[in-house]
Amino acid sequence: MRRLRSSTVVLGGMGVLAATITACGSEPDKRCVDPLTREELPRYECESGGGGGDDDNGGTSTRGSYYYGGSVRDKQVSGGSFDKKAVDTGGFGCSGSGGG
Repeated sequence: MRRLRSSTVVLGGMGVLAATITACGSEPDKRCVDPLTREELPRYECESGGGGGDDDNGGTSTRGSYYYGGSVRDKQVSGGSFDKKAVDTGGFGCSGSGGG
């Protein structure tokens, strides 16, 4: 039976610790989404000056809003929120106040 060296065990443990700390402070996923259809849009649709210039006010309006968390399937988002504070960002080993 092969034995692991102590340095391998220590480095592996430090990697897990680093991943845990990073997960606790991470931001939720942010996507540009059409608020009416919940369809995922290109990021420029949510940024100031987006919209491709096809609107009447010189391309300064935006079509989308940022959607936090959740998942995307067939370009449709679900399971997240347009309110960043409502999304639980807690990772492995984190205590967070669940939102909904």
